[in-house]
Amino acid sequence: MSQKRPGGDGPFPRPVAPVIPKGEPGAAPTVERRTPPPAQSHKSGPDPDDLYAALDLGTNSCRMLIAQPKGSQLHVVDSFSKSVQLGQGLEASGRMSRASMARAVGALKICQKKLSKHRVEIERARLVATEACRRAVNGTEFIGLVKRETGLELEIIKPEEEAQLAVVSCAPLVSTRTEQLLVVDIGGGSTELVWIDLSRVPKLERPKAIMRLHQGFDYDDSIFPRAKVVDWISIPLGVATLKDMYDDVADDGARFALMSWYFEEQLAEFSPYTDAAEQTLEGFQIIGTSGTVTTVAASHLGLRRYDRNKVDGLRMTSTQIDTVINGYLALGPDGRRRDPRIGRDRQTLIMSGAAILQALLRAWPTDRLSVADRGLREGLLYAQMSRDGVLEDGPY
Repeated sequence: MSQKRPGGDGPFPRPVAPVIPKGEPGAAPTVERRTPPPAQSHKSGPDPDDLYAALDLGTNSCRMLIAQPKGSQLHVVDSFSKSVQLGQGLEASGRMSRASMARAVGALKICQKKLSKHRVEIERARLVATEACRRAVNGTEFIGLVKRETGLELEIIKPEEEAQLAVVSCAPLVSTRTEQLLVVDIGGGSTELVWIDLSRVPKLERPKAIMRLHQGFDYDDSIFPRAKVVDWISIPLGVATLKDMYDDVADDGARFALMSWYFEEQLAEFSPYTDAAEQTLEGFQIIGTSGTVTTVAASHLGLRRYDRNKVDGLRMTSTQIDTVINGYLALGPDGRRRDPRIGRDRQTLIMSGAAILQALLRAWPTDRLSVADRGLREGLLYAQMSRDGVLEDGPY
């Protein structure tokens, strides 16, 4: 039975633990719902020429952006991305291995050099870690190791802030015609879903209303029209963790079907899942942000070399997405390994991500998905710049 959020902000189901398939090791991860972090105070006297940095250490990858504000957007000055597989073996042991921590530290040393090179001030950098560090019993120990080896102070953020920042990053892609919005962030160790009601926000104000959610999903101390977060959920299943759970299933097609079915089972406590039949196609938008979504988009476009300008903002039909996924299945593991559209880092994870994506498209009343080549890093940057008032229309 659903509960109401304090203040009557709509359905807020109780968290439940997913059912582990038979024969799988380890305890079931729990679906987490956390209170939003306190709003940070607005800094005085920012310089629009200052550089900002955002680092996201996830279950599979270490990514960083260094950027400066440019109008109402941001201009990327430098970037870094490397697969570190920090969560490798985590599902079975509950711990990050020495090898995975060493890979992550090596990547973080490169990030530290880039931060020093560009002279990014510490107050304009947010360096965060997500699901792997949240779940690992040696997560805090690893944060200390990073500090000693690199001088960087990582912050383990809560699932709600991760979802909140993914939403903020997608604000520029929100259509002014959108009344009901679902933002999906498929990560390495978790998947965040946020359902937002924009029906009471004037059409031209809808992207800005999404940007203001950096202040928190329940933040309402504002004179501006407010986007209403109906519900959000963080499912502790991402491309890496879901793959690990079904690694022992030999048949490629069967493994894909099981992963997709199992992920859809975890949506049962997300209130908009049960209300989907009452929604209509008109005014409904899904935005997907993840390496899975952008890889599927690049495959659909037939890109031999990835081009963010062609992928970010692309709208794909569910038929087009199914065609790409069926093509992946037809290739088989060896064919996917050789496919340059998928890439060496992504080929072992693409089918678990595709299983999540297909389950989501089955669940909601739309035949289109907006592709976002943006995520936690962009959300971190937008949030910092918005609070500092250095964006053209900010602070939000």
